[in-house]
Amino acid sequence: MKTKKFVLATITAGAMLALAACSGTGNSGDGGSGDGGLIGVAMPTKSSERWIQDGNAVKAALEAEGYTVDLQYAEDDIPTQVSQVENMITKGAEALIIASIDGTTLTEVLQTAADADIPVIAYDRLIKGTENVDYYATFDNFLVGQQQAWTVLNGLGLTELDGTPIDGAPEGPFNIELFAGSLDDNNAFFFFNGAMDVLQPYIDNGTLVVKSGQTAIEQAATLRWDGETAQSRMEDLLTANYSDGSKVDAVLSPYDGISRGIISALTDAGYTVGDEWPIISGQDAEVDSVKAILSGEQYATIFKDTRELAKVAAGMALALLNGEEPEVNDTTTYDNDVKVVPSYLLAPVQVVKDNVQEALVDTGYWTAEDLGL
Repeated sequence: MKTKKFVLATITAGAMLALAACSGTGNSGDGGSGDGGLIGVAMPTKSSERWIQDGNAVKAALEAEGYTVDLQYAEDDIPTQVSQVENMITKGAEALIIASIDGTTLTEVLQTAADADIPVIAYDRLIKGTENVDYYATFDNFLVGQQQAWTVLNGLGLTELDGTPIDGAPEGPFNIELFAGSLDDNNAFFFFNGAMDVLQPYIDNGTLVVKSGQTAIEQAATLRWDGETAQSRMEDLLTANYSDGSKVDAVLSPYDGISRGIISALTDAGYTVGDEWPIISGQDAEVDSVKAILSGEQYATIFKDTRELAKVAAGMALALLNGEEPEVNDTTTYDNDVKVVPSYLLAPVQVVKDNVQEALVDTGYWTAEDLGL
């Protein structure tokens, strides 16, 4: 392996250009012709737009540093992801960057990686139940949940986007239903707990009413973050709790794909965009959901810049391969039930209709054409 000096905070101009050129079309398999060795990158699925962006961005950053990249997507099938990681190890990967489908299912294959002295970076989803994960690159996920809740409160006229109460805010009560992510994804708990940290006082004082009574994450969870599953649950909630003519005023949604499922259920139930359309949160700034924000169907999303996350994860892997200490900014939060994994947390950004241009277009994440502007 050719030794190179690497500074986490700096990516070469070539990497920046490559990252800026990332499109929504996913690539997999070996790429690049660098002499820096092979790095395996395991992503969960191509069914979510964001994971395609993540995979392309990580691949581009590593290739710009001269490495060959084996990028694989497992389509949310756990045995497939395990097999893909096994194959990366067999092919001689010098490091692994893994966004796990289920963070508890990789213990055995990561022991194989450790036996071969292959460092492992957990990408956005914490890998649990093993000591054989070296670092974790992610966003401040508790803050993501808080931001989602603040967007809901903002849409209802109760707070500013940073949670500051608005003078003369309406007293309510407002009917709200709660959705959470997949229970096999550690981030789902951070998102939900962050949101409930904000919403619970409003539930306790009666400003917000969860008419279904489903306030536990186990009740609100959405397996595999699936939009159709969310749509079905929203339909059931409407039938069971709102057939008396009452209306849903807001829905806490942790992910744009779930939000779109919720929107479909509401539309099918006769809701129309306007004064009585519910406030709906989201996450990941997917194109279809940003368009939904512009049309008034979705109130907000949380933008997590995958280009920056890719730089951090690639930087961690390269630093380890060069015998250097990766940069981290959190050494207490992410306990994977075996150890606290040193982490680098990036800052998420709230996006509502008024700042779509500034947050997403001016930064080059999406083009005006992408969003129909």
